[in-house]
Amino acid sequence: MSDAVTEQDTQAPVVAPAVLRPHAEIAFADELLALEAFDAEEGRPRPPQWRLSPWAVVTYLVGGTLADGTVVTPKYIGSRRLMEVAVATLATDRALLLLGLPGTAKSWVSEHLAAAVSGDSTLLVQGTSGTAEESIRYGWNYARLLAEGPTPAALVASPVMVAMERGALARVEELTRIPSDVQDALITVLSEKVLPVPELGREVAARPGFNVIATANDRDKGVNELSSALRRRFNTVVLPLPADAEDEVRIVTTRVADLTAALQLPPVSTAREEIERVVTVFRELRSGVTEDGRTAVRSPSATLSAAEAISVMTNGIALAAHFGDGVLRPADVASGIVGAVVKDPVGDAQAWAEYLDVVVRERPGWGAFYEACRDGT
Repeated sequence: MSDAVTEQDTQAPVVAPAVLRPHAEIAFADELLALEAFDAEEGRPRPPQWRLSPWAVVTYLVGGTLADGTVVTPKYIGSRRLMEVAVATLATDRALLLLGLPGTAKSWVSEHLAAAVSGDSTLLVQGTSGTAEESIRYGWNYARLLAEGPTPAALVASPVMVAMERGALARVEELTRIPSDVQDALITVLSEKVLPVPELGREVAARPGFNVIATANDRDKGVNELSSALRRRFNTVVLPLPADAEDEVRIVTTRVADLTAALQLPPVSTAREEIERVVTVFRELRSGVTEDGRTAVRSPSATLSAAEAISVMTNGIALAAHFGDGVLRPADVASGIVGAVVKDPVGDAQAWAEYLDVVVRERPGWGAFYEACRDGT
């Protein structure tokens, strides 16, 4: 055998490129495998086509420690019972509608449910005002359609059709953004569990395990009401804003840590202190009263959810890491928090100025934050 080294031998090994945000089933593959093995050991029953048992799906969502010591990180910080209701719905013939204000983790929960149940969170229809019926039912490859006519090869399956054929979960994000007549394309799918294809003289029947998870909110502008016929096909689970400040701080801290790691931002100090401050501000402005209940404040038009707090903090950490000395200061957070609160340049600006003067200025230890925010108004 020749000892010559070929060009192929000296090439560097192929490494899969990093992605900014891997899908849930990839990012948490180790936890899913551990739960799958635990299910097998315990003999827990699984619905047809499900990767995990309903108990394991809920544990994957809310976190816990398995008998072998494996720690499952919480993906949803909140009521376990809500997650049990959501998972139990998916084990029936009813579809699941996750309803809530923006920033209540509807899309996050939807993705992780699909990852835990089907092992695939990518069968997604993103709802917008321009979503067409083909996105829910099926479309056509028009070049082949013109050349061959309507044939199975010319048909382009939607994520919903693919989920029906596989016995998997399909996700419909922002259902109320979709025009009402397009929404109703789901009625036959959800009630009859078939998708007719009259051009081919056949229909696609759903396999066991198929279901739909939809998300919606009814607060933002530009939403379309669900018809009564469609709403009846869903079991609705309302995801609330975090019940207390401690839970909200945990949510923001966890997600900020994940995002800064994915963005490869350098570590900064004092982030916890600023997270607590931002969460306090958002909760007081949302509720219209300070945390001690003594002072009423005007609420701005912005939602001021945990998702917006995460954005404010991530932006502040980027400022501190790249343009500061690595210490997160109130000035790094101020510009982001002003932008999150003041959506209406008149009403919101007045509410924010009043909050700063009445609450923030008088609060011990908040002087630097007050000055930074006043400079940003």
